[in-house]
Amino acid sequence: MRAKLEVLALVLGFIGLFGTITVTALPMWSVSAFIGANLIVMEELWEGLWMTCFRQIDIKMQCKVYDSLLILPPELQAARGLMCVSIVLVVISLSVTGCGTQKSNCCNDNRKSKNITLALGGSLYLLSSLTTLIPVSWMGHTVIRNFYNPTVVDSQKRELGEALFLGWATSGILLITGVILLISFSRRRSKEEDPYTDAYLMAARDVEREESVYLERTPSSFHKHQEYV
Repeated sequence: MRAKLEVLALVLGFIGLFGTITVTALPMWSVSAFIGANLIVMEELWEGLWMTCFRQIDIKMQCKVYDSLLILPPELQAARGLMCVSIVLVVISLSVTGCGTQKSNCCNDNRKSKNITLALGGSLYLLSSLTTLIPVSWMGHTVIRNFYNPTVVDSQKRELGEALFLGWATSGILLITGVILLISFSRRRSKEEDPYTDAYLMAARDVEREESVYLERTPSSFHKHQEYV
């Protein structure tokens, strides 16, 4: 059962890696909102971490990379850095988890080392889930706040893009992966502690037997007198 959980964690880890890369690369973090004056504008605008794309009727999509990092809002700059950190963390988590599985040949089949490696991999997955959730939620909050802000003109209002929903799903997958690995680690540890407990109890019994003093029963003088009579 533990081996199946570890295989499931590896599969989910690869899905999480693919998800974080896709979310980081997609330009659909926010899309144009067709409200008010935008209803008559037949142009769709997408904004991502690295570029903006727009598409009109009967015209192919055109994308443009941001000219400068300094002109970007702070939430977009933070999202860039955190999503890159998430990708690195997931890659490290996959490598560490692969070394900590039961079927791997790493750590010279040392159970204690593999358990520590597995716990480290699970912790890194939880951290990568957090670094994915923060930028996605921050950007989503900014989009919703600007959408309901009456001082923002309709042409500058945006809606939640598909990349944000994919980011929330990816963060959940990474969270589940980390929880699975930590559960597998706790089960391994409990299994390892049981033999040590039994051995300790048996050793304690042996010590008690060694420390006990055998008292030989000697017949009393009255008993000897009765035998003589």
